Amino acid sequence: MTEFEARKRAVVFAYHNVGVRCLKVLLAGGVDVGLVVTHEDSSSENIWFESVISLCQAEGIPYITPADARSPELLAQVRAAKPDLMFSFYYRHMLPAALLDIAPAFNMHGSLLPEFRGRAPVNWAVLHGASVTGATLHEMTVKPDAGAIVAQIEVPILPDDTAHEVFGKVQVAAEQALWRVLPSLLAGTAPRLHNDLSKGGYFGGRTPEDGRIDWNQPAQQVYNLHRAVAPPYPGAFTDVHGVRYVIQRARLAGNVVGLSLPAGLAVVDDRIFGVCGDGRMLTISSLTADGVAITAAQLQARLAAAA
Repeated sequence: MTEFEARKRAVVFAYHNVGVRCLKVLLAGGVDVGLVVTHEDSSSENIWFESVISLCQAEGIPYITPADARSPELLAQVRAAKPDLMFSFYYRHMLPAALLDIAPAFNMHGSLLPEFRGRAPVNWAVLHGASVTGATLHEMTVKPDAGAIVAQIEVPILPDDTAHEVFGKVQVAAEQALWRVLPSLLAGTAPRLHNDLSKGGYFGGRTPEDGRIDWNQPAQQVYNLHRAVAPPYPGAFTDVHGVRYVIQRARLAGNVVGLSLPAGLAVVDDRIFGVCGDGRMLTISSLTADGVAITAAQLQARLAAAA
């Protein structure tokens, strides 16, 4: 990297593992990170990911945690940093036009744009049974995930991968995509590929309630839901007689030979199954009842008492 490129100054909006890894790529690439904008961790959220704040503290990088990305104070702070470039790595707020006008801005998105634009792209990809996804660095515009594609790397989604496992792959893909394109990005020669918004689709955020299981669906759909929201996400769940059962681990099975069971939870030969609308099942190896692990025998007793 040339001396000129090494002097490029950036403001980085970052959170989560991708924020940490991509911020490290910028530092390794000689970028002068003048300011990081990130989030305070929420006490109501399961924090299983790395901390951008901890990285900033370790590296001596100034950081702020504004509650509102549209605040005049944030705009003034970013302008005062005088960035040549701006990056957004899994920052959770949309950046308004006033911020995007300060300097060329690039976002790392966890899908192969234009596929799965919007929120929670890895979870949606798994839910829809996609066999591939990836990471895409693209120009930022006011419209989310709509700017030209700068770099993109594909990763496989294996049939039994959970969203957490896929996210691990996407995290590495994001790091690789940024590392490969960074020299040309700093030199102003990075490619700009058309992001065809007539393809793919836009998806909104997900809530824990979206993990509710409809046992009348085919087993593959129920299994995809489990994979998409399995821990450390809130988990796929079903409510039976006022008790919330959450699947922790499961695999797609066939059907139990010689038995015809109603849709829902069932216990056969000391094993827990989830019986689905097409007659196929999930073999559930770990299940919780109102947050406490439950055995097959315990579940069988509860189901028998409620029958």
